[in-house]
Amino acid sequence: MSAEIAWFVAALAGAGLFAGFVGGLFGIGGGAVIVPVLYALFTLLGVDESVRMHVAVGTSLSTIVSTSWRSLATHTKAGAVDFEVLRAWAPWITLGALVGAALAGLANTEALLIVFGGGLLLVALQMGFSNPNWRAFAELPRGIARAATAGSIGVLSAMMGIGGGAFGVTMMTLCGRPIHQAVATASGFGAAIALPAALGYIVAGWGREGLPPWSLGFVSLPGFVLLALLTAITAPIGARLAHRLPQQALKRAFAVLLALVALNMLRQAFSG
Repeated sequence: MSAEIAWFVAALAGAGLFAGFVGGLFGIGGGAVIVPVLYALFTLLGVDESVRMHVAVGTSLSTIVSTSWRSLATHTKAGAVDFEVLRAWAPWITLGALVGAALAGLANTEALLIVFGGGLLLVALQMGFSNPNWRAFAELPRGIARAATAGSIGVLSAMMGIGGGAFGVTMMTLCGRPIHQAVATASGFGAAIALPAALGYIVAGWGREGLPPWSLGFVSLPGFVLLALLTAITAPIGARLAHRLPQQALKRAFAVLLALVALNMLRQAFSG
């Protein structure tokens, strides 16, 4: 194994372990960590600038396929998932995810950096300042409003490479749902997003030039295998520690880190 490949594997392993831990600790998808780490790694490895952000996002989504379904199964056993909401919202979220993957295939790297950076800033603000007791609406949107909201969550999450948990939890709590039910049900949003979006990235990137070795379209197979395995190891550890550590202080500190990462991605987009 060459030194470059060994370094790449070690960096992927570190990213996977950290992403799983923070995902379990804070209840957010690991994509917020995985995408910027993969983008930095692909930059250092000299992956073509025109596809490196696409592969980072597509690979992140592929890892969410297994973790989101496992999370949904765990919450289902606890009886916390509102399946009526999930059945009504999932088709629109899935449709949005497919649209988001298609748009990403047409977008350039700068556009994806702007979407990711802007979306991550929203996640950071939500983590740092939101209060689960805030209420803005009496109930979840219905009809056209539901389709538009769910579709938007799918589009934005697919273009960012995240599971949609952060946006879903915020939306549900603002509409009066208890935080534990919101977290559990939003894990199903990730399941509705990840598989169709990852398949969309494979199709959109098929045959593109400049892809890293061992890629299926915009999905790096080594990245998928390593990250999926390692996030599964540390996510339960983070989840157990979530009940023992000062959540609010940790969330605010992590929100600052996410905001700095988001601003750096935006800087790269506008200076490129």
